[in-house]
Amino acid sequence: MDSIAENSASNELPLVCWLEDCRKDSIPLVGGKCSSLGELINAGIRVPPGFAVTTEGYRRFMAKAGVGREIQSLLNGLDIQNMNNLEEVSETIREMIENLTFSTEMEDLIAEHYRKLSVRCCLPATPVAVRSSATAEDLPGASFAGQQDTYLWIRGTDEVLHHIRRCISSLYTGRAIAYRANQNFDDEHMAISVGVQKMANSFTSGVMFTLNPANGDRSLIVIDSNFGFGESVVSGEVTPDNFVVNKVTLDILERTISKKELYYTVDTKTQTSQAIELPPERQQVQSLVDDEITALAWMGKKIEKHYGRPMDIEWAVDKDLPIGGNIFILQARPETVWSDKEKPVTTDAGATAMDYILSSMLRGKKLM
Repeated sequence: MDSIAENSASNELPLVCWLEDCRKDSIPLVGGKCSSLGELINAGIRVPPGFAVTTEGYRRFMAKAGVGREIQSLLNGLDIQNMNNLEEVSETIREMIENLTFSTEMEDLIAEHYRKLSVRCCLPATPVAVRSSATAEDLPGASFAGQQDTYLWIRGTDEVLHHIRRCISSLYTGRAIAYRANQNFDDEHMAISVGVQKMANSFTSGVMFTLNPANGDRSLIVIDSNFGFGESVVSGEVTPDNFVVNKVTLDILERTISKKELYYTVDTKTQTSQAIELPPERQQVQSLVDDEITALAWMGKKIEKHYGRPMDIEWAVDKDLPIGGNIFILQARPETVWSDKEKPVTTDAGATAMDYILSSMLRGKKLM
């Protein structure tokens, strides 16, 4: 993180920085999502490359526009229980922000980073995800994740700039305004970073928990998956395949192959994500092969060890890359439901093989 450290030392915070220059303590500069991605890259985890417009870039953008006072006047005294009024104010603020322009310096910096990213990916105008990364999201004890927006399959400098503004404006969606008000977060102290990251062309994707989200059992890793992009899993539109893995041995203890009726993929003409019906013969096909399940569980275990706590992880298997180097981590955040509760009785991570066999027998698990 030399470049950020050097800029900080000279009191010149960067307006744009590469994800690999970020660490977990970079949250004030690049928000929870981007700092986590940078931390993962530096921990040796495979993450799609990208860059971030920093909170300093956001503040300069808003200061140049001079709209802060007008936004605060709209928010002051707002009744968040009045949904019509809330959405009306949200729409006014978002439209105001999305119609602003970046300074020449900011626009040039973003365009140059996007050009260099495309060169790194060996693909002109490489498709990217433009992802909000607020300074209060993905933090232990908070659930700000998902309050701002993400845009997928964005191509070209003008579209990237437009969707960065849309991400900034999503700091003022109705749900985000209401959530901050309910959590007593002062809007004046909120900031947002925006990550621009190469799209993974997912053959399969989903979520992984480094504990059992049903009961908090920390001896297990649980993976949900479906074909295509992760939207169908995260949104609950399909019942995904479910795999339960022993964290010590990485044995697959349970597998549930669901009937998956749709998946999301890219429309090559519009370069947007769209839902497609799965052919009947594929609906009950296992969406992850066993080697991929084991590799994912190993990565989840490594991520948990690095952070020192159970994690909630989004991942993808990229169909454009060869097997062995095609599993990517898209996001990792602390699991917040069970992590702060009293630890349940689980298999010791340092248990011997005999301990595992006895534990599996006592739990009624079938040894694979």
